[in-house]
Amino acid sequence: MNMVRGYLVEEIREKLISILKDSDSGLSGVEISKKINVSRITMIKYLKVFAAEGLLRQKNIGNVTLWFLEPGQESFIFPDDYYKITSKYLELLVKGNEDQVYSLIRNCLNSGASINKLILEVIYPTIEYVNNLFDSGKIGAAEQNLLRTTISKSLNIFNQISIATDPKKNVVVIAADPDSILISESASASYHSDGWNVSHLGDMSSAINVLFDLDFQKLVGKIWKQKPGVLLIVIFSQTS
Repeated sequence: MNMVRGYLVEEIREKLISILKDSDSGLSGVEISKKINVSRITMIKYLKVFAAEGLLRQKNIGNVTLWFLEPGQESFIFPDDYYKITSKYLELLVKGNEDQVYSLIRNCLNSGASINKLILEVIYPTIEYVNNLFDSGKIGAAEQNLLRTTISKSLNIFNQISIATDPKKNVVVIAADPDSILISESASASYHSDGWNVSHLGDMSSAINVLFDLDFQKLVGKIWKQKPGVLLIVIFSQTS
């Protein structure tokens, strides 16, 4: 884990959220460094990192740069709060609070949550829940599609995180039917977070058998030109 003068980076995030959440006028880097007891130069470096992550925003007034907490930021403690996030994510999703859904995911990441645990313990159970709502007639096809789209956008937040990939770890992820799209997207995000080079093909049900398709073989040739390491082909299907 990264350390800053005896602090874990997660602790720096928590302290930042604590001192900035009630500050309408913002604080300068000097003020923040004094409150957290970290050198100004080091603090500025981390403020920029947190801004890139979506935790903070900055405003230049004259020669002074003021830092503000992005709206809706909240700090969590993991692994204790995973169970809390699962119910909260589902509640926000069903209520249609789309922006709050994405904010919750970003807050979890800013609080040091594991991407894989968020996918397995928060996103994946929600996919099943939405399917059950539709199957039981509690929501219609339009609402199901809306909720599935929001879940898909949540997963895309993980894909936008810059990860150092290993050229020897390559994976092609395929959905064999429309019902498997979100599961395949979940797997793709999980592979990405583990440093795999991911090629997500989405729903290929309209294509012929992909394992014997010449176009697919050509695509594999482009993806895996020098054939370093390993190439996995992962197919998700809800149908025979």
